Amino acid sequence: MDTVRRHKSGESVGVYSICSAHPLVIEAAVLQALDDEDYLLVEATSNQVDQFGGYTGMVPTDFRELVLGMASRHGLPEGRVVLGGDHLGPNRWQKLPAEEAMAHAEGLVEAYVTAGFAKIHLDCSMPLGDDPAPPDDDLVAERAARLARTAEGAARGTDRPLYVVGTEVPTPGGAHEALGELKPTPADAARATLERHERAFAEAGLEDAWERVISLVVQPGVEFDHMRVIDYERAATGELRRVADDHPQLIFEAHSTDYQTPGNLKALVEDHWAILKVGPGLTFAMREALYALAAVEDELFPEGERSDLPSVVERRMLADPAQWEKYYRGDPRTQRLLRWYSYSDRVRYYWPDPEIHAAQKRLLSNLTGRGIPPPLLSQHLPEQYARVRRGELSVEAGDLVLDRVRDVLRAYSLACSPAVTEDPS
Repeated sequence: MDTVRRHKSGESVGVYSICSAHPLVIEAAVLQALDDEDYLLVEATSNQVDQFGGYTGMVPTDFRELVLGMASRHGLPEGRVVLGGDHLGPNRWQKLPAEEAMAHAEGLVEAYVTAGFAKIHLDCSMPLGDDPAPPDDDLVAERAARLARTAEGAARGTDRPLYVVGTEVPTPGGAHEALGELKPTPADAARATLERHERAFAEAGLEDAWERVISLVVQPGVEFDHMRVIDYERAATGELRRVADDHPQLIFEAHSTDYQTPGNLKALVEDHWAILKVGPGLTFAMREALYALAAVEDELFPEGERSDLPSVVERRMLADPAQWEKYYRGDPRTQRLLRWYSYSDRVRYYWPDPEIHAAQKRLLSNLTGRGIPPPLLSQHLPEQYARVRRGELSVEAGDLVLDRVRDVLRAYSLACSPAVTEDPS
């Protein structure tokens, strides 16, 4: 990847990775990539998309068609779209015996690679059904090498995947509890992860594949929970950053960078976290925009003609609590607050729900061509109002939602650029 070469040559350059399957988020990312005149990196997680459909109902080829179809619609060339698979491993099958779980993981990796996903994060850190104890670093590395062998066998022609190893982050889907004390990955632990993975790849005869391991996932000390964001403190990562300095082709990958300030994002890139992953922060912004438009709709339409989107979402989340109840603790009032506003954004799992999708569609249909009065727009989406006033943005509802998501993406774009052109504070 050209970004890795440029970063290792001394440029403060990186790439942000879109970790979302929502079409509006992907569309916003395509538009941002066009404005950036750069490529677009979009990743699916093993929870979202797998060979059986994941929670989105999509297999890897479906996800590929979604992203490339959106890119084609807006004129972003296919060659500027990179697809990645995140946390690929046995996570979805942890309760099964190890051999059965790993067989499913091999099928998962094969499905991603044959669908043309070029960036593969190998994550075998979780204990499996008949593991006598949590897997140690050697077993994690051995299982990752096994999946890399599958990926190499599934690759077409000379197109070989780029790999990411390591998993110093919460489990896919988010942590179950509020955050306790959080510290960056110790440098010695990062070195051990690299050494053990390199040895496992060599023992599997995958030396060539190891040359394409471009990134290590380590914890820079950034995270968010339901109501709090832990900001990046570069003073705490000095020794860890030397690990990347010691490896000529390796950068770090930072998960859970959502809600960091623009200045923190830029500092992360400068400090070798040259892949910044963002997911819940994008659907959080999308939800903000949709709920803001629902408030506008309430002012413009009588009862019976409204989408009532927030109420529909709340009703469906209560009817099917599987995706939030083990995360959002407390009394009913606290749980409601979290369902609506938590940084963890468990709402993102519910957007494919048919009733919610229909309400979202009705909201945008109601407001499309309706003409949103400027004072209402100013009240509920002030940044978009300012762009409308400057002639930079249309007042169409769909465009307003996309632009609100792009508010998040603009900070990432600026952080990953080789030069700061405006104050990132």
